[in-house]
Amino acid sequence: MNEEVQRTLLEIADDELILGWRDSEWTGVAPLLEEDVAFSSIAQNEIGHARALYELVARAQGTTADALAFDRSPDEYRCAPLVELRLMDWAETIARHYLYEEADAKRLEQLKQLDDPEIAGLAAKIDREEAYHRIHAQMWFDRLQDEPRFIEALEKLRPQAETLLDSTKRGEHTPELTDLWEEMTMVRRSQPVGTTW
Repeated sequence: MNEEVQRTLLEIADDELILGWRDSEWTGVAPLLEEDVAFSSIAQNEIGHARALYELVARAQGTTADALAFDRSPDEYRCAPLVELRLMDWAETIARHYLYEEADAKRLEQLKQLDDPEIAGLAAKIDREEAYHRIHAQMWFDRLQDEPRFIEALEKLRPQAETLLDSTKRGEHTPELTDLWEEMTMVRRSQPVGTTW
């Protein structure tokens, strides 16, 4: 696996991990009970996809998925600013969800076309699971598409969503990433180096 492919997989893995954590923040506070369950499930899927991608990169780099996910400093993550935002407004969350899934479908399609059968196979598996995320996002898009707050959120977030498909435009991390990283890595950082779980 060449370095460019490793970078691409790491970007996607970081996006999936951070978005999974952000989506999980709706557990218990979503506007509908069904959405508590839906967003919890989506969050678990995203984190699972991140792990699978980290494992591929970890093998190529002689490290572990956990080390890639939790032992880097915030500035070493390659995630897009869009996924870092702590959005506790439902319209903004759904706008991000919809825009992210649109871009993610395109990325997965590109991975499925790679000559590497392991990467292409994993991308196909992830894409089958992401199909449900796209259905969910489209359902909410159809429901909210005439709402001014939702339209405004789409317009505000769309430029950031476009950076998901272009590594050179990802830009600076948001300050919110450091706060999330502190929470995300707290337990791992509290243990001596070399601790096994």
